[in-house]
Amino acid sequence: MLRLRHYALLALPLAAACGDDGSTVASATLSTTSPDSATAGPTTDTAGPTTDAPTTGTPTTDGGSESATGTTAATTVVTTDDTTAGPQTSTTDATTSTTDATTSTTDNVSASETTDSSTSTTGNPACLEDQIVCDGNTAQVCDGQGGFKSEEECPVTCAPGIGCTECVPGDSQCVGNDVQKCSESGTWEAFETCDGLQGLACDADVGACLGACAGLGLSYIGCDYYPTVLQQHDSYNTAPSAEYAVAVANTSDQAAQVTVTRGANQITQVMVAPMSVQLIVLPWVNELTKGQGPSVLVTDGAYRLRSTRPVTVYQYNPLKATTTNDASLLLPVNTWTGNYLVAAWPTWTFTPGTNYPGFYAVVANQDNTKVTLTPSTTGKIVQAGGGVAANGAGVVTLNADDVLQVMSGVGGDLTGTIVSADKPVQVFGGQECTNVPLNVTACDHLEETMFPIETLAKEYVVVPPVQVPNDQLDKAQIVRVIASEDNTTLVFTPDQPVNKVLAKAGDFVELATTTAKFVVTADKKILVSQYMVGQDGGYGTSDPAMLLAVNPLQWRKNYLFHAQPSWTANYVDVLAPKNATVTVDGAAVGNWQAVGATNYQVAHIKLNNNGTGNHTVVGDVGVGIGVYGVQSYGSYWYPGGLDLDILPQ
Repeated sequence: MLRLRHYALLALPLAAACGDDGSTVASATLSTTSPDSATAGPTTDTAGPTTDAPTTGTPTTDGGSESATGTTAATTVVTTDDTTAGPQTSTTDATTSTTDATTSTTDNVSASETTDSSTSTTGNPACLEDQIVCDGNTAQVCDGQGGFKSEEECPVTCAPGIGCTECVPGDSQCVGNDVQKCSESGTWEAFETCDGLQGLACDADVGACLGACAGLGLSYIGCDYYPTVLQQHDSYNTAPSAEYAVAVANTSDQAAQVTVTRGANQITQVMVAPMSVQLIVLPWVNELTKGQGPSVLVTDGAYRLRSTRPVTVYQYNPLKATTTNDASLLLPVNTWTGNYLVAAWPTWTFTPGTNYPGFYAVVANQDNTKVTLTPSTTGKIVQAGGGVAANGAGVVTLNADDVLQVMSGVGGDLTGTIVSADKPVQVFGGQECTNVPLNVTACDHLEETMFPIETLAKEYVVVPPVQVPNDQLDKAQIVRVIASEDNTTLVFTPDQPVNKVLAKAGDFVELATTTAKFVVTADKKILVSQYMVGQDGGYGTSDPAMLLAVNPLQWRKNYLFHAQPSWTANYVDVLAPKNATVTVDGAAVGNWQAVGATNYQVAHIKLNNNGTGNHTVVGDVGVGIGVYGVQSYGSYWYPGGLDLDILPQ
């Protein structure tokens, strides 16, 4: 006859109780009819997911959070807290049982005749039939009646619900500088490689990448960037007269080693001193910057810039003051998402047959990234190429470091196009060289990095830059407000003479040449782009440049930024709540101007061009900054920084 195997208690979980003197006393529950109870105590909170405790109550190790930097959470400790049984009393009657408050014992009953299999001595149900539990490294298959059908000694480890496995799901380990995570099926799988160029190494104690670049927050400060050469007028995209460059600002108190690669090739490696900015000149990428089209997909078209310590990165296209310039704030890879709205500018016809296109560019950092393009109402006139149709639609697969640059056709305006991807990407928008407005000279290059839709908000403070040389006057700009969702309603304070309802995602309103300061709010997330008007508009020295407004929820208390001293004049505009205390390069900011009847104010500060071009802004509350420089028929403009927190819809 098959004998079902039952265990008298040999090694039981201990329950903590207090003695008369307040000391902790450990006691065990006794049972002759039930298997070991499967109890899991509370787990400690960690940054990553926690795993259920094994049925034996042994500690398990958490696998850690899945972030771009490979940070792994601390070990989770699981404890048991079983109720202590009272003393057991037997009678001489083989069929009589004596029961205390917490236990039930039945003497002289064979395993096959046991009927009380629904509960264990701790009050928990017996495990279900065919459920796999672990007793140390022994995998046991429950029979549903308080016993086990079978058991197996595991050569490596036992995972509850699975049995003998290579590892416990959720655990992680180091294999050299590679991190492996244990899958739900209990096998080791490759998770990530700790990037030495970001100062990361795999720590065997926690099975995770550790270093100064691990666990970065969501802001413009990071360790992994993709500088990208964009479409530029052919007269100003050839070295040495015009140079493409990036500025790397080291925000830490230790030197940072910065490495720039393109594909498998290292381009340069430099050291950036603490709290300083280093300029790095890089070769132009002709496939992305020459000519006026068509749309193109360039393999390994982007540079990759990695640092061993957190830095911020800006790109200049080109660097020094020339006739057509702009600059972009780059966003680190750990802030990228797969959802973007495009802000660009229409194709501008210089002479019949000479057309300068608007553009947007998509950059991938993972292989097999599928990008879906949904053109806006104005974005359906495109120069086909690179997998993009003439109507602006397309599904294009990019590999790491690839760049897809989409160019507008005559009459096209890519503003409002929605870019979606199944893996994180970076998106730029701009124009090769254009008048702003289209009938006011002269043309200038426009570009800016798009913010992920997840980081957009419903309120923005919009102010114009100042004129040069008379910086007591405001310079005119054109402003676009772009809807991220259908049926978006806008409110302007003070009111502005534009349509207030945007019917479709990607629709936008345009405030024509204006010097107004205002706050725009919406019932759904919006993107706001600002365009400096050309010099012949009568608003002082400069030419077109482009800026994305930063919503107050993403403002910061401190910034380190660069303003190239070769420009005629450089400024930082500071946006702040009323009564804020702010310094620029250590000097208190005054001469605040109110933004209508709102709680916001703005100050325009001219920067000192005698130094290195490195500057700081510090506030006692979060503030926003825009940085720009001007010369005769030339300018650049970019947001000096921001947080990139995910904001609710």
